Amino acid sequence: MSNEEFVLQCALTDKDDTHIFNKSVLKQQEVKWFWQQKDKEPLKAIVEESSNPVRKGDALWFKPIGVSASGIYTCTIREKIPCLKMILEVQTKSEANCSGYGTNTLHLLANNGNSIACPGTKCYSAIKKSDVKWYKDGRQVKTQKDRKSLKLKHNEIHLNPTYDKDAGTYVCDYTLFDNNAKWTMRTVVTVEVIAKNTIHPPNFLYPSGVMILEAELGKPLELECHVQFGFERAPLQRVTWKRDNEENTNEKLKQETSVYSGGLKGRILVVVAKLKEVTERDLRSNFTCCAQNSVGNSTAVIKLKRKQRVFLLYVLCSAISTVFAFLVCIAFIYQHWIEIVLIYRSYLVQNETAEDGKEFDAFVSYAKLDSSGSESALISEEKFALELLPDILENKYGYKLCLLERDVLPGGAYTDEVVTAIRQSRRAIIILSPAYVSGPSIFELQAAVNCALEDKKIKLLLVKFQAFQEPETLPPVVKKALRILPAITWKSSISAAPNKKFWKYMQYHMPVKTTKMMGNCSLKGFFQRLLSWVYR
Repeated sequence: MSNEEFVLQCALTDKDDTHIFNKSVLKQQEVKWFWQQKDKEPLKAIVEESSNPVRKGDALWFKPIGVSASGIYTCTIREKIPCLKMILEVQTKSEANCSGYGTNTLHLLANNGNSIACPGTKCYSAIKKSDVKWYKDGRQVKTQKDRKSLKLKHNEIHLNPTYDKDAGTYVCDYTLFDNNAKWTMRTVVTVEVIAKNTIHPPNFLYPSGVMILEAELGKPLELECHVQFGFERAPLQRVTWKRDNEENTNEKLKQETSVYSGGLKGRILVVVAKLKEVTERDLRSNFTCCAQNSVGNSTAVIKLKRKQRVFLLYVLCSAISTVFAFLVCIAFIYQHWIEIVLIYRSYLVQNETAEDGKEFDAFVSYAKLDSSGSESALISEEKFALELLPDILENKYGYKLCLLERDVLPGGAYTDEVVTAIRQSRRAIIILSPAYVSGPSIFELQAAVNCALEDKKIKLLLVKFQAFQEPETLPPVVKKALRILPAITWKSSISAAPNKKFWKYMQYHMPVKTTKMMGNCSLKGFFQRLLSWVYR
């Protein structure tokens, strides 16, 4: 139906489909879209910068769709679908003989019984139709044993009770059997879960009632006001700072507002009024924070009191001693901060690898033998990746690395194996060299960046194994990654020994593993360094 939101997926239609779209960035880069109004007309590419339709993942989103969008849509998915053609027909409600079309936007009251109907099921009344198939946020809606409150009846979704998680984008599909043709009728329904409007006026979290605050003349001062508002569907929520004194009444102050959403519980507004410098006039004023919603008003008052200056000459010696001791501590921490952080992580930080579903601690990417570059450099780089890294990180620190040659069974597609291995790893160690950035292995860095954008648990670490110059042909996402990702420089003459800083930095960027072996090694080495530093 025209003037409604619509989604078109690049996938073969199947009655057993469990997903209707995938919004991942990786999918979006794999799919290409083209459009033509009629057969034999030239194809027009639909670019990522298009505002309507918008490309998200493997689908096109029309917000809204017009009759002029009718035509033939062609898409391709790399290595899966070479060419898929879809005919899209957009009609007005009057052309489809719609009666009681329904609404595409629903506001459902939380903890109550509600139903979601598919708009437009009464359209095309003379044409035979199939049952409605429902999707929520791309995944097919089915009855579940652990969710007895959700039922599918008479082509509708029944929720009793309704929860916060029921909010989202729903899509309903059904088939129209028009002579020998089968048309899929698709409608998008946006569902928002709301609560009952609050019956309470705003509640002050800070300040409460009348508060006395000490202030120093001539110094800047910030007055904060924290107000909690209950849920309102059409909120009328205002917070204003005012100054009252003998000279002016209800003088509004310049203020900054921050909003913290609490979902169905409402939200908190933090409003800050800034005084450039406290004056005598401010000491004679009352600063009133006024909060208002649709139920009523609330106020809180701050009064300023002169702060007496205290001269600390009698503690000068102790202050100097404290500063000296502080500087000594700072110097020590600066020299040994990496060991301190590793010891802290080994004993006090929760194990990052526990129950996160990952198989490997790090995926290792380096230039393979068929990459361009000198043979001697490749042998050295391969030895670093396949021998030295596992010897230190696995045997000494207890990590589990993923090496394609060792840990992935051959037989699958190279690109799929790389993406799967990265997704099963907590880190991706990229060993950079001229052969790497100019060879086919750069794909692994690009895949690692895309995986990290999808899964926040995956982090990337660059190892500058050899100096290199960035080729102009590098993808933009790779160039950006080379600029902003953390990097450690390998120095062949001094980095190879297990006790060198290079390996400490490697351990620092690896996942936290509170193992006895890692803790004892770090603790023993740290105290040896501490004793030598003190005696020196």
